[in-house]
Amino acid sequence: MNSSTSVISIGKFNLKLNHLLIIGVLSLSFSTSFLIRSQPADSGWELNEFDPFFNYRATQYIVENGIDEYFQWNDELSWYPHGRDVSQTSQVMLHITAATTYWIFGTGMDLYDFTILFPVIFGSLTTIVIFALVRIIGGTTAGLFAALLFSISLPILIRGQIGWFKSEPLGLFFSILATYLFLSAIKSKNYKITIPKLISAGVFIIFGLSAWGGDQFFLLPLGIFFLTLPFLRKDHNFLIWAIPIFTLSSIITSLAFERLGTNFIIGFGGLALIIPTIFLIFCILIQKKSKENVKNRNGLFFLFTILIIGSSFFVIYPTQFETKDSQFIPLPSHRYLNAINPFLTTTDPLVDSVSEHATTTISQSFFFHSILMIFSGLGIWLILKNSKQNNFIKNDMISFSLIIGITGVYVSSAFVRLEVFAAISIIILASLGLSIISKEFFNKNTETNTKNNIKIISFAFGLIFLLIIPLTLPTQSNILTMTDNPLTIMNGGSTYQISTSDWLDSMEWIKNNTSDDAVIAAWWDYGYWIQTKGERTSLADNSTLIDSVIKKIASAFLNTPDKSWKILDDMEADYFMIFVAGQRLAVDHEDQPLYSLRGGGDESKKQWFMRIAEEPLAKYLHQDGISGTDYFWNETLLGKMIPFTPLIYLNLSTDQQSEIYQPGFTPIYVKNIKLQNDGDGPLRLVYSSPSFNVEKGGQMIGVFIYEINKDYVPVN
Repeated sequence: MNSSTSVISIGKFNLKLNHLLIIGVLSLSFSTSFLIRSQPADSGWELNEFDPFFNYRATQYIVENGIDEYFQWNDELSWYPHGRDVSQTSQVMLHITAATTYWIFGTGMDLYDFTILFPVIFGSLTTIVIFALVRIIGGTTAGLFAALLFSISLPILIRGQIGWFKSEPLGLFFSILATYLFLSAIKSKNYKITIPKLISAGVFIIFGLSAWGGDQFFLLPLGIFFLTLPFLRKDHNFLIWAIPIFTLSSIITSLAFERLGTNFIIGFGGLALIIPTIFLIFCILIQKKSKENVKNRNGLFFLFTILIIGSSFFVIYPTQFETKDSQFIPLPSHRYLNAINPFLTTTDPLVDSVSEHATTTISQSFFFHSILMIFSGLGIWLILKNSKQNNFIKNDMISFSLIIGITGVYVSSAFVRLEVFAAISIIILASLGLSIISKEFFNKNTETNTKNNIKIISFAFGLIFLLIIPLTLPTQSNILTMTDNPLTIMNGGSTYQISTSDWLDSMEWIKNNTSDDAVIAAWWDYGYWIQTKGERTSLADNSTLIDSVIKKIASAFLNTPDKSWKILDDMEADYFMIFVAGQRLAVDHEDQPLYSLRGGGDESKKQWFMRIAEEPLAKYLHQDGISGTDYFWNETLLGKMIPFTPLIYLNLSTDQQSEIYQPGFTPIYVKNIKLQNDGDGPLRLVYSSPSFNVEKGGQMIGVFIYEINKDYVPVN
């Protein structure tokens, strides 16, 4: 049957067979994405990770008080006693979009439930948007491949699962939509729709940037693309007004957001658009004034001059991460500079302590992208090979696909979180490659006969098999297993793949057993949980706005109990909370439970506390960099807050035991509550979560809440 055969015709409406195919593939892509993203709901119906809890509370504020009040809101539960200017320091468009869609579609639904589903819906809808984008570049077949590949891309899935009410799902949706609108506009010959598309593209690119700062990535390939347009296209009269409209729309829209505004315009994000736009205008003017045989040469000479000046600017700027206060052009934070220059170094342990800022390794890249890396490489080769005779990809679209492909892979090498951009780049290139292969194969096998039918069936099954591999292999670490993880609040972000109510119970205890004005001290990781679930004020949270406060908390952990009490008293804290993750062993010692403590709680983060507090690690840790010294256990407040004490050291390979630490030996602990509830010390243990009493062989997700003794008198 011919794909253009009509299925339904009603007046001017004509539904063809190929339309049904497109609808079917997009429905499959959306459904696949939705189902895979929803897997973590098996462990509970909660928000996932840390930031979503603040984003929910910010959305709730809009729903209850309106958008105008939101822009005036100073959040007093954050960063006591300073508070937080929310619209100045957060993802405004994420909160506004969630509140607006809730008003429209969430009637009768609890807002918390709505925000749990929000990332799954927008993440899955992005399969349709990337179809539209790649379709503009390489045609419908390439677009359909892109939708399917996007729906099973691991880096994208793990940063847009159910409950992941964070920046990435909505940011990617807006920015991919903006890129589609821009390419569609400059490809269109109908100026009546070109101008609205260009304006809309500028608006949505800023919406994406407001939802997620990482979306500055999209500005980089667009800016580079602008530099190539005078040499790729002949319709210079069109370009000289079309590109400025897009850039101007972006600039004007940015002024609506406090966090962007002038910082965006004179920062790297705005300059990534403004400078290439100015270059494009002057380059076209130079080419118009030049003779036909030298106009490209003159344009290239102008381009090289701009690049040399720009390179000199970067050389003059310091290569080390510094403060931005004295700089003429405000630099973005280190993580964004690091995306531009993966070799950039920082001495800030707070930045280094965040796991998603770890540098991407080659093995991680292969794991994330698997077979798609091969298809994307094949796509680059086929695009270049067929560029002259390829009728379905124009030169400017070829240029854009290669630019976004190269920049995406380059930027993602900085740290793991940015692998989403490598995924988008690889999806675009792989889709174009698969499309070219498919078209060439079917063009060579157009006759209907048994031999060609066998070839077509074999080709289809072979392609499906290759694409299914990442979903099923390897058995324990494929896409389906890697996306089926417990929600963070169910395991505390520990290394254990379990679900408990420890954190939920602890937050409920805080809400019901502390005064409304109580101030809770804890490591910044847990600040948003305290504010949202515990409904109490925290000293620090995941926005990491005030480094000095975080440093004081780290110092409170590592100082002597008396000095730490003074630090906490000066900060006006009422409670001090820690999280310990470990495992009870299958054997006991003289009726005492035995434990190992390396599960990813505060016991595993103490080396970061030391770096942030600028304390010497050797004072607190043995040679392995993990096991605490006698000084740590006997002299620091954190050592006394952890309700365990080392009993013996065990060599797990040889079963040798030692009463003192030896290299290669692992400490084994017994319970020991040092700051009792009825004691007169600086802190009193008032709550321990249920799994503190886990049975033999079980894993412990222990939350321990200490009340600060206001009557305590330090000795010195």
